[in-house]
Amino acid sequence: MIALSLAEIAAVVGGQTHDIPDPSVQVTGPVVRDSREVVPGSLFAAFVGERVDGHDFAARVVEAGAVAVLASRPVGVPAIVVEDVQTALGALARHVVRRLGATLVALTGSAGKTSTKDLIAQVLRRKAPTVFTPQSLNNEIGLPLTALTATEETQFLVLEMGARGIGHIRYLTELTPPRIGLVLNVGTAHIGEFGGREQIAQAKGELVEALPEDGAAILNADDPLVRAMASRTKAKVVLFGESAEADVRAENVRLTDSGQPSFRLLTPSGASDVTMRLYGEHHVSNALAAAAVAHELGMSAEEIATALSEAGSLSRWRMEVTERPDGVTIVNDAYNANPESMRAALRALAAMGKGRRTWAVLGKMAELGDEALAEHDAVGRLAVRLNVSKLVAVGGIEASWLQLGAYNEGSWGEESVHVSDAQAAIDLLRSELRPGDVVLVKASRSVGLESVAQALVETGAEGEVAAR
Repeated sequence: MIALSLAEIAAVVGGQTHDIPDPSVQVTGPVVRDSREVVPGSLFAAFVGERVDGHDFAARVVEAGAVAVLASRPVGVPAIVVEDVQTALGALARHVVRRLGATLVALTGSAGKTSTKDLIAQVLRRKAPTVFTPQSLNNEIGLPLTALTATEETQFLVLEMGARGIGHIRYLTELTPPRIGLVLNVGTAHIGEFGGREQIAQAKGELVEALPEDGAAILNADDPLVRAMASRTKAKVVLFGESAEADVRAENVRLTDSGQPSFRLLTPSGASDVTMRLYGEHHVSNALAAAAVAHELGMSAEEIATALSEAGSLSRWRMEVTERPDGVTIVNDAYNANPESMRAALRALAAMGKGRRTWAVLGKMAELGDEALAEHDAVGRLAVRLNVSKLVAVGGIEASWLQLGAYNEGSWGEESVHVSDAQAAIDLLRSELRPGDVVLVKASRSVGLESVAQALVETGAEGEVAAR
């Protein structure tokens, strides 16, 4: 964070100083909410959670080097006391962002946010110092914490914005006003909470409504609900996609034998070839979105293509590919799931597994509301249509719908099996995997199927495990 004195911070957040002998002392380190992340010079934000009260760690974090605690009550050590810690954190982030003068890039969408954010960051940091959202910390707490990691040297701040309702993104843009706003897609993730895709589009479009006239709205030309957001902004509109009308687009898209996308990148200022290290054709759209942002910020097609070709996965459990010494390939995409990302992952599995036996270990997709049965059934059917050798549906009733879809689509019911939990899936795969098999593991985060992928990586392999 840029250096600020405790007196300055108290004024910004409307707080009162307690037990602070010298208000001129500066916070020079990050603002953190996890006591384990405290370093000398930090400011510790004490949140009250369901199980843990951050105020209980106040003495410990100061002993570890925190300058003070941002708290909702006095804690017996240096503290800035406010009515609401979350509101104060947002106010501090807004103040710091305004002081910085960095170009703020914000992105949202139903699927692919984190992968695209990671691509944008890897491209832009070749041009100038870049700070970006770690993992998928994209809510009203994670976003300001990310913004507060920026320093005077930061020129690009790339922030992922999530939403679970109307008004959420509007609030985030008020904390960290973007100059460039990117909307990837409007899908069915969280449709049970929103009530429909039109409501999701309304919420995602709050990002482009927040852009200034001298900003840029980067919109997916291949998604009608996103493209229609052009009417909701005064900013310049840049379209990306495979559509011939897109400003930044892809031609000659194909997958390599290992399932990695390759294409010709076309921009208004030139063209260049890209072969990605990531897996799955769905990353083409993510790459085009990143390219559109980078082109708007002055990078050439050649610079962008080189960066995209060298970019890797920065976030765990997102198409994380590991090859065991015995020839089994594990694709850990277990961080989260929705119908769009499930379909993309299955298509990637089919491409990676050409000529090999493929396994799709799938679990529940959460927050689909009335669409849950139909969407799970459709994913099960797609697995069979893509000639996945075996679908292993893991868990309760939603998993049974996955298996039933595959059973009804298949020939003799041999294409799928339903197991009760992760351990049952592990036991099944340990007994039946053969060298050369490819295994995809994917479900909503709450299912915890990453344990299956991790167990398979460690199982029965002599020698080193090589992760790509």
